[in-house]
Amino acid sequence: MLGIDLEQTRVYQEAKAEGRQEGRQEGRQEGRQEGRQEGRQEGREALQLELVLRMLERGMIQQEIAELLELTLS
Repeated sequence: MLGIDLEQTRVYQEAKAEGRQEGRQEGRQEGRQEGRQEGRQEGREALQLELVLRMLERGMIQQEIAELLELTLS
């Protein structure tokens, strides 16, 4: 309209850079949270597996183990 390309203005470029930076920070935070959650889940699964193996070694049957640990037999 006035011969000005808004995308070329300093204000636009600064706002765009700021938006990108905020997006990166949010992405990193979400990634860390997801990583922690996945790590916790993997830890729980490893513990359950260890418990199952110990219980089997002691002669418990699969049905008992599943009921105690609230697991399915599959």
